[in-house]
Amino acid sequence: VAAEWKPDLLDSTCEELAALGADPLGVLCNIMEKEQIDAMVAQTVEHHGRVDALINNAQPFRPLAPLATVDEHDVDVFYRSGVKGTLRAMQAVHPHMAAQRWGRIVNFASSMGITGGRGFAAYNASKEAIRALTRTAAREWAMDGIVVNCIAPAAAPPKGTSAQASEGYKQFIESCPMRRQGDPEWDMGPRAWFLCSDACRFVTGHTLMADGGAFMWA
Repeated sequence: VAAEWKPDLLDSTCEELAALGADPLGVLCNIMEKEQIDAMVAQTVEHHGRVDALINNAQPFRPLAPLATVDEHDVDVFYRSGVKGTLRAMQAVHPHMAAQRWGRIVNFASSMGITGGRGFAAYNASKEAIRALTRTAAREWAMDGIVVNCIAPAAAPPKGTSAQASEGYKQFIESCPMRRQGDPEWDMGPRAWFLCSDACRFVTGHTLMADGGAFMWA
């Protein structure tokens, strides 16, 4: 199931999944709206009959700002999308996963929140809140057969984008033992796949640092 609030991206994702032989369900969903999250889960159950896994990796962004200048709008955008969106999606799938005594939830955090990256105050706060939700759910829902973990990715957009010319990107490459950013598809996707599988049945409440060893000290 692909959930996306931009129709063109939703269509292209479903087309790619269908080409791989899947039976994709595309659902337009704004993760800031509880009703749309609930509808997404309801459509999933209607289409597939169950919910096995949930990956929370959608969150809008705001321009970087020093902590002293962060305003309420910055905080609200991150809180409504990242924290509340993640919480509501977890709550929506919980009864289905608990009923079948099996479920996997993967939330996306950030090394910026762990290390306190400069200029990312509102973003950092939301990502650390998501890690707190992850640990709490892991403890409360373990006896329901539900495993809950986080991924803190270091992944780059396609080559040639402005992000790869930034000073922050250059600093990361210099500090990373592998001297590269991760690939979203080949480096991050398999981590999420593992955390959605039965192979991680005894791993819960953890943050997996998928960053080429850059933050192994955190």
